[in-house]
Parts: sequence; structure tokens; C-alpha cells
Amino acid sequence: MFRRLDATAAQAAGRTVRVTVDGATLECRETDTVAAALFAANVAACRDTAVSGAARGPFCMMGVCYDCLVSIDGRPNPQACMTRVRDGMRVERQLGAREVAV
Repeated sequence: MFRRLDATAAQAAGRTVRVTVDGATLECRETDTVAAALFAANVAACRDTAVSGAARGPFCMMGVCYDCLVSIDGRPNPQACMTRVRDGMRVERQLGAREVAV
């Protein structure tokens, strides 16, 4: 469903940076948001819902829906669509329903 524009657009986008997504290294454009970089890498879901555990991914791409929440550099809940990638960034999916230790 999502794809990059042609090579001319890629040249205008600037340099490439590396981010880590769930432990895997991903090369992306420095002008990408985290959500755009995930889509370009064919990662559709960036979190699971807290109640049912259903996979959710970026929907509106403009900061309204909050379906793109991730963990960045250990900080939970930034919106992936509103956060630009930077070299060395660590992104992790937010896993929803978790068992409570007793």
C-alpha cells in the first residue's frame, strides 16, 4: 500500500541515518518520521492495544489518532508520525496487554 517516491525524491530527501527497530537496524532518510520509516520498511504495526492486544499502526499520519505510539530510546508513548528519525535512535513496539506479576 505504501511505497517510496522515485529516485529524484530520494536524492532531495537528504542523507541516510540508521535506527534500531525492535533490535533490527533500519536505514532511512533523515527527513522521515518514525512512522514513515516503519512503513518504508514494511512494518505496519507499531503497538498492540492495552486491552485486547490487537495490532495497531499509523493511521492519520498527522498526530490526531494516537495509533502510532512507540517507545523511543526507552521513553514510552511518543507518536511515531510526529517524531523525526535521528541517527542511533532506538525504537520499540509497545506491547499491549501484559500479565501482571503477582
